[in-house]
Amino acid sequence: MNMTIIEQIIANHSSQPTVKPGDIVDVVIDTRAARDFGGANVVKNLIDNGLTLEDPTKTIFTFDCNPGGSDQKYAANQHYCRQYAREQGIRVYDVDAGIGTHLAIDNGLAWPGSTFVSTDSHANIMGAIASFGQGMGDQDIAAAWAKGAVWFKVPSSVKINLTGKRPANLSAKDIVLNLLAMFGANKLLGYSVEIYGEEAEKFTLAERITISSMGTEMGAIIVIFPTSQSLIHELKRLTGKDYPSVLADADAVYEKSLDIDLSKFVTMVAKPGHPHDDTSIENVRNQKIDSGFIGSCTNGRIEDLRAAAEVLKGRKVAPGVVLKIVPATDAIWTQAMNEGIIQTFKQAGVMVSNAGCAGCAAGQVGQNGPGEVTISTGNRNFEGKQGKGFVYLASPAVVAASAVAGFITTPDQIPDQPALFHATGKGDTGHVTRDKSKIAENQTAVKGRVWIIPKDDIDTDMIFHNRYLTITDIKEMGQYTFDNLKGFEDFAKKAQPGDIVITQKNFGAGSSRQQAVDCFLSLGISCILAESYGAIYERNAINAALPILTYKPESLAKAEIEHGDTITVDFITGEITNLKNQKTTSIDRFYDAQLAIYKNGGLL
Repeated sequence: MNMTIIEQIIANHSSQPTVKPGDIVDVVIDTRAARDFGGANVVKNLIDNGLTLEDPTKTIFTFDCNPGGSDQKYAANQHYCRQYAREQGIRVYDVDAGIGTHLAIDNGLAWPGSTFVSTDSHANIMGAIASFGQGMGDQDIAAAWAKGAVWFKVPSSVKINLTGKRPANLSAKDIVLNLLAMFGANKLLGYSVEIYGEEAEKFTLAERITISSMGTEMGAIIVIFPTSQSLIHELKRLTGKDYPSVLADADAVYEKSLDIDLSKFVTMVAKPGHPHDDTSIENVRNQKIDSGFIGSCTNGRIEDLRAAAEVLKGRKVAPGVVLKIVPATDAIWTQAMNEGIIQTFKQAGVMVSNAGCAGCAAGQVGQNGPGEVTISTGNRNFEGKQGKGFVYLASPAVVAASAVAGFITTPDQIPDQPALFHATGKGDTGHVTRDKSKIAENQTAVKGRVWIIPKDDIDTDMIFHNRYLTITDIKEMGQYTFDNLKGFEDFAKKAQPGDIVITQKNFGAGSSRQQAVDCFLSLGISCILAESYGAIYERNAINAALPILTYKPESLAKAEIEHGDTITVDFITGEITNLKNQKTTSIDRFYDAQLAIYKNGGLL
């Protein structure tokens, strides 16, 4: 039937026998999750709009961002969700359970061919098991809980065939960092990516999870592996269930098909600031570090812990270096304890925490301080994401070896004596209230002053930093807009209602946080124009009735718009007029579903 894997899954969960790229269909969701981050917003959206649950048995909470409840607002949101769960009969995977996406895989809540959504922007990790998983904002998830389905635009597919033999000691993290170095954050933007090849078929479940989990960092909708017999057997071992194979049609149509030589891949490290700013480890070897972190949804499986333990056994973490390890789930934690891995970690001087997302989600453990240099197995190292310091990304073995050495290195080049620190003489070392009063009337044409922000890949931490994620009142959000974007830290103080933001590629990359949309509504920004948007951000903006449009640089250039000019934008026709010079041009207009949601005042 000419369908790729994602097209098959979407068609099987819609009223359509077949689908093609660009089709917009309602997709039935098999499992609908919300985390402690975003969960309270989901509940409040349901209550405020008088909505009930379509099926509580398909609905779950996962408390993985801050399982220690160390933040008062996280603790309050968790308790609020527990109370709602008790009333509605919703299953809660509480603070003792671990990362929600891993729990879904290991407990059969997601399976080959299934659909899964969560307020976790890495829900597309389900591509590891040929399941369609998506991270979504709180309005999307509320709609899924209430209706059992959400609208989705079928993405185009890219086929990547990994050729050649896998080099010895090349980890799955190295593989995905090599891919990120090739494709960056936006060359695969909006695509469903399928991975094939003789070596790829041998990837373990843990390795598939590592690679799929960083599809978000590539801008992809999802990175999907077709099922293999070994994967089906592993899932049966975990869940006790038999699952069918999920494969693309033999005549499936791909927009692109790429052959990439796996034998040329090398051990890689992502440099601080961007997961796609990757380099061979040889270029950063001997960089002094202050701390290390092993965990996150990318590298918290038992295989990852075993790789770290193999390096740490009989060794000590370097003096002054802190190594923090967080297993992905409590079951993995228990397995590591039974295998003696936890004892190895403790003897090496490691801090081991209870299962969860850890510092990646600004909770639990793993944050670093100003100027601190960390090497991490996480999936993101945006500036400020894991604290105030600098974060390199690498594999578990490299992180463990670096923690022992005191500097970035590989397991085969750990020195007999670690690097030491020396004195420098420098001295100092709730509850959601969604206020719609700020949302402009739904005019289909606006006039406003232009802010030109000439940057690609502006991520959600730059737009609305994760230190403000506990803010749930839109009225309070505007003041923090762009305060983590260099050169625009004073944007919120200078912006005026009606202003228009023009930026470049992949605006809103990264997290699923709704606040990165709502902060613009708080300020009264009339619309945003960008060449492209992060997939989750685009949905969040459309669902919140924040006008966003896309343009081609050559089209926009015709209006000769400069910073501070006043322009008009027609959402229905896509026509733009620069009132300074009366020059006009046309960009992409609202598509029908977007216009319908906008006229409705938002998805809900």
